[in-house]
Amino acid sequence: MNQKTLFKLEYDKIIALLEKEATSFRGGQLCRRLKPMTDLHKINTYQEQTAAAYTRIVQKGRISFGDAAPVEESMKRLEIGGSLSSTELLRISRLLVNAARVKAYGRHDTQEDACDCLDEYFNLLEPLTPLSNEIDRCIIGEDEYSDDASSTLKQIRRSINNINDKVHATLTTLVNGSLRTYLQDAIITMRGDRYCVPVKAEYRGQVQGLIHDQSSTGSTLFIEPMAIVKLNNDLKELYAKEQEEIQVILANLSEEAAQYIEEIRVDYRSLTDLDFIFARGALAMSMRASRPLLNEEGRIRIREGRHPLLDPKKVVPITVTLGEDFTLLIITGPNTGGKTVSLKTVGLFCLMGQSGLHIPAGDRSELAVFHQIYADIGDEQSIEQSLSTFSSHMTNIVSFLKKVDERSLVLFDELGAGTDPTEGAALAISILSHLHQRGIRTMATTHYSELKVYALSTPGVENACCEFDVESLRPTYRLLIGIPGKSNAFAISGKLGLPDYIIEDAKKRLSEQDVSFEDLLTDLETSKRTIEKEQEEIARLKKEAEDLKAQAKQRQEKLDDQRDRILREANEKANAILREAKEIADKTIKDFRKFGKENISAAEMEKEREKLRKKIKDTASASAMKAQKPKKEHKASDFKLGESVKVLSMNLTGTVSSLPDAKGNLTVRMGILSSQVNISDLEIIEEVSPYAPKKMNRTSKGKIKMGKSLSVRPEINLLGRTVDEAVAELDKYLDDAILAHLNTVRVIHGKGTGALRKGIHEYLRRQKHVKSYHLAEFGEGDAGVTIVELG
Repeated sequence: MNQKTLFKLEYDKIIALLEKEATSFRGGQLCRRLKPMTDLHKINTYQEQTAAAYTRIVQKGRISFGDAAPVEESMKRLEIGGSLSSTELLRISRLLVNAARVKAYGRHDTQEDACDCLDEYFNLLEPLTPLSNEIDRCIIGEDEYSDDASSTLKQIRRSINNINDKVHATLTTLVNGSLRTYLQDAIITMRGDRYCVPVKAEYRGQVQGLIHDQSSTGSTLFIEPMAIVKLNNDLKELYAKEQEEIQVILANLSEEAAQYIEEIRVDYRSLTDLDFIFARGALAMSMRASRPLLNEEGRIRIREGRHPLLDPKKVVPITVTLGEDFTLLIITGPNTGGKTVSLKTVGLFCLMGQSGLHIPAGDRSELAVFHQIYADIGDEQSIEQSLSTFSSHMTNIVSFLKKVDERSLVLFDELGAGTDPTEGAALAISILSHLHQRGIRTMATTHYSELKVYALSTPGVENACCEFDVESLRPTYRLLIGIPGKSNAFAISGKLGLPDYIIEDAKKRLSEQDVSFEDLLTDLETSKRTIEKEQEEIARLKKEAEDLKAQAKQRQEKLDDQRDRILREANEKANAILREAKEIADKTIKDFRKFGKENISAAEMEKEREKLRKKIKDTASASAMKAQKPKKEHKASDFKLGESVKVLSMNLTGTVSSLPDAKGNLTVRMGILSSQVNISDLEIIEEVSPYAPKKMNRTSKGKIKMGKSLSVRPEINLLGRTVDEAVAELDKYLDDAILAHLNTVRVIHGKGTGALRKGIHEYLRRQKHVKSYHLAEFGEGDAGVTIVELG
């Protein structure tokens, strides 16, 4: 990508934001060096890494790689057998400790967690805990070493402490005793690395020792008493031995670290690579970005894209397509309406996507991989080079046309501006036509009506506009594809106070063709808005139909399950009855055969037959589940069509679907089953019959309530209603909800101006059956939804 395009589309500012997310030196370097790529496989690899880092940040939070300091120079010194300083060894120790921490962060919490492409980086990390522990044990700080670093060092320091104690004891005795009269102050001081006492100059001969220094006035001499000269010499020797032992300790640690040179290098590279990847993931999170789909067919589909450098609370998302039904998009509209931002958004998204960065747009947004992006945006007029605005733009365009090919994206801002409008429009059409014939993806902004006509009349070219609200004289920043923009010059001038007679005179000067074209634009814009509203209504109705279909399917599945269960139980009971009946029949035949062969009295036969009769009666009672007696005797005239009844022998409820015949038998429908039942086996349930139209409105606990409970949803959507319409609809809905015994319902009214919410709250405050109401919590709709508790 050429540097001028990167600067024009503000890619450098995105990289600056990315670098802030890195925590290590090399991680920041990798961020600064990131450039758009053209290899689709490599781009997808980067995108997959960014997505994996984003997911891990969401699940486990951010992790710092700040201790991953450069170690390459130290590794080269180890390779040639050199010894490292304490600072270098501590740097390696911190690197290894950080590797252990990052490796622990990279482990999956459960075996079910899906692996991702970052696992290979985490698996490469080798914490080398014994080495880092040994370094930390021996070296406390950059110039501070532990007494336990070696037994020799410990012995030397013990000797140093003993001699120091002797020196202090001897000097204290001298200062407080025989030398007190000769001293300037009763203190012990040091000059160089020797202990001394401050002696008055006139008493030089009274104090035996070595003079190491004198005061600036010469009145005080710093003398090392002879009594401690040997002790000071011993101290100096011990300090030299201490330094020698420290060098031995550093050499031993360096030798141990030299065994893991390659592991330390891999740790450093892996940590900084992960830092670079997680910086991309953190940037995606801060921008609320998503992974784009990449293709090499020149197809762009950006859904609800937001320019990443604008205030996310104020930026208006745009939806842009290019390279599918059309390869050239011409954007028109008023100044400061968002044309240039739309242009920059498309170009910057392509650069970010090809750099492995997520884009702040909706899911499933698609970007094409371009080998070059050419952007002519902004004014580059130069006084020094005697270039006008038109000349500077044309210089850029000439350079583009020399290099552009089918794998390029070209962006023009105010193409043909800065010269005579007629010539500029003709030149712009010629340039765009040349690019369009070559199939090069192009976007251009313009004010020329000729370009709007060119787009309307040329296949593969599409108009777009940035919407403008004439009433408020403000752009909405919405990008509308398929509609050419209006200049709105007359409307804006009138709103700003230009006299009507001037505006009318200007309108007369427009040709009839110009007026007709502007009217056509107005009609197109009106039609677009009408279609959008109708599409929203269709989508809402479609969703409601899908919900009803899902509810009906769920009910049907429930009925099917109930039918299967009833049939299964009935078959099992029938088989049991048949088996028992067969056993009784077999026993009866067997007994009668026995009675025919033997001479058995009639009384004994009657007694045996009574036993069988009783057995059959008991079996019949068991098979019929021993029907309960109704609470009261019912006559045939008591039963009406649709009457709710309970079949006592089956312990099921149903409705009467036919009147009793002469024998008192009638048909009862129980769900999907119908059965012939005698009225003696029925008990009437006191509830309203659905076939009694005059009594449908009265409240009951029967079938009407059950129907309500199945159809009443736990929320009502009042978006787009007036206050009066919403209150009337809400009043009916609350009645249904109370019949359905719903305790809590959601009322969706949206935020808007707050008028609808206020009107609904006024209505709810007056309702006795409303126990309480409050706005929904954050994440549940907050100020756009009211939760109503019914009492």
